[in-house]
Amino acid sequence: MNKKVLQTLEYYKIIDMLLEEADTPLAKESIRHLLPSSRREEIISWQTETSHALMRLLKQGRLPFHGLTDIRPSLVPLEKGGVLGMGELLDIARCLEIAKDAIAYDTKFEDLKDALSGRFGALMDLPDLRLEINRCILSPEEMADDASSELKRIRRAMKTTNDKVREQLTATMNLSGSMLRDNIVTMRNGRYCLPVKQEYKSTFPGMIHDQSSTGSTFFIEPMAIVQLNNELAELGMKEQEEIEKILASLSALAAPYAEDLQRNVLLLAELDFIFAKAKLSKKMQGSEPLFDQDYIHIKKGRHPLIPKDKVVPIDVTLGKTYDLLIITGPNTGGKTVSLKTVGLFTLMGQAGLHIPAYDHSHLRVYEEVYADIGDEQSIEQSLSTFSSHMVNTVYILKRANKKTLALFDELGAGTDPTEGAALAIAILDNLHNRNVTAMATTHYSELKIYALSTDGVENASCEFDVESLQPTYRLLVGVPGKSNAFAISGKLGLPKEIIDEAGKLVDSDSRSFEDVVTGLEDARTTAEKEREKAKKIREEAEHFRDKMKAKNERIDAAKDKILRRANEEAHEIIQKAKDTADESIRKYNKWMKGSGMTKEMEKERANLRKALNETESELTIEGTNCLLYTSDAAEQQRKMFCSNGHSALGSFRKRLRTFGAGNKSCQKRSIHYPCKKHENGKGNDYFTGNQFNWKNGGRSPWTA
Repeated sequence: MNKKVLQTLEYYKIIDMLLEEADTPLAKESIRHLLPSSRREEIISWQTETSHALMRLLKQGRLPFHGLTDIRPSLVPLEKGGVLGMGELLDIARCLEIAKDAIAYDTKFEDLKDALSGRFGALMDLPDLRLEINRCILSPEEMADDASSELKRIRRAMKTTNDKVREQLTATMNLSGSMLRDNIVTMRNGRYCLPVKQEYKSTFPGMIHDQSSTGSTFFIEPMAIVQLNNELAELGMKEQEEIEKILASLSALAAPYAEDLQRNVLLLAELDFIFAKAKLSKKMQGSEPLFDQDYIHIKKGRHPLIPKDKVVPIDVTLGKTYDLLIITGPNTGGKTVSLKTVGLFTLMGQAGLHIPAYDHSHLRVYEEVYADIGDEQSIEQSLSTFSSHMVNTVYILKRANKKTLALFDELGAGTDPTEGAALAIAILDNLHNRNVTAMATTHYSELKIYALSTDGVENASCEFDVESLQPTYRLLVGVPGKSNAFAISGKLGLPKEIIDEAGKLVDSDSRSFEDVVTGLEDARTTAEKEREKAKKIREEAEHFRDKMKAKNERIDAAKDKILRRANEEAHEIIQKAKDTADESIRKYNKWMKGSGMTKEMEKERANLRKALNETESELTIEGTNCLLYTSDAAEQQRKMFCSNGHSALGSFRKRLRTFGAGNKSCQKRSIHYPCKKHENGKGNDYFTGNQFNWKNGGRSPWTA
């Protein structure tokens, strides 16, 4: 992609925004070198990575990379057996710490496999190395006392010797206070000294190490602590030797993992770079553009460099049914912004960045994007505005092809309107015949007519509110822009007679065309209002439908709950009656085996009649009998007969309600069962005749 278009379309400002989202120097370096690609597979891969990082970002929050430095220069001497310093080893430990956090971050997504899983899976934690470095080294300038037992012993001895030195210095200051300039202890050449007045330098016992700039003070090491200072110096050398041994040991521990460490830092830098793109997408409320078709279709695109509270979204389609779009409208109406939005979105999309537009927006892959936007007149090169534009236009015409996107702002402007319009039409027609995708802004009515009369060319305009004299910045595809000069002049107070006179000077063809454009604009406005009205009615209808659906669902749920509860209660009632009947049948069977139990039988029959009466009343809702004849009830009825099926059991007047409506006289006679008449199965009433049916689980004609 040519560098000039990157500057013209302000691509580098997007790069600056992306830099703010990266944490590491390596990622920032990658961002500075990020350029749009022209390979579809690579672009789609980049976009997928950004989308997957955004998904992780929205679900689990940010993955921090702060503190990651480029440790690769330190790994070179490490591989050759060199010894690293404390700061370099801490950088390695920090790299491993970030790798550990990244691995933990990835495990939160369980079995997720996406475009980033491979990078996360290749990271190495190396906990033994990481923990050992952090145990031994406290900061780039300080080794921990516990790094080794020898270092701990040396530092304990140094502390003891220091304490002795301070005690001796305190005693000396107390005895020779009059000789001292101040009662303070200073360090000179690594040794403790006292500030002695110039007149006492010969009488104060000790070694002179320095003097003040005025010569009035000499810094003398008291003789009493010379030996102690020598011991401290010796211990200091031993301490440094031990620190070197520890660093060599840690370096040797890290050396076998040099390749893993290098891979870690590169993978983490790549992840930081990808997550920076995802964070920028989140900040811009962006979405992944699709590159599955050879056309541009931007849905509610917002220019990313215009504040969110001021930017007006635009819808643009290009390259689907037409490959040349001519935008007309007033100055400062948004024409150039529309042009830049399409161009910048193309560059961002091909660089793997999301665009601030609705989901499922489409972009096309172009090998080159050319743009002639802005006033590039040059005094040094003696170029006027027209000449500078023409130089750019000639450059574009030489290189444009069907795989390029060409953008022209005010094509043909800066010269005689008639000649400028003719040149503009000829240039656009040349590009159109060569299948070059192009967009151009203009004020010339001739270009509007050219778009209306040429296949594959479409008009567009930036809406202008004449009442408020303000542009709305909305892009209207399919509607040519009209000149608002007369209307605006009238609103600003220009006398009507002057406006009318100016109108007479416009040729009839131009007036007719403007009238047509005005009619189209009025028709569009009316259609848009009707569409908004219909949309509102549809939304209200859908809201009412959803409300009624929810209400019906609540009613159905309540009904189901009531029926379920009623069935449960009915089942409990039937179970209670069944248990009572079972118990009675067991007693009857027992009594029938003996003799002299008539009174007991009659008493139990009365109890059974009472229980069934209570069951009937419980099954009656608001005076209506609930006939709950089930297979269980049939089984109980069958048990109420003897093995020959000719014996019935008491309280059978209740059978009328429990099992159906029949001949009451027959029901009454059945109270005296068993009897010889019915024991032999010769009875003629319905109840007796159907005992065999009941015995076998059947139902009589009058059983519910």
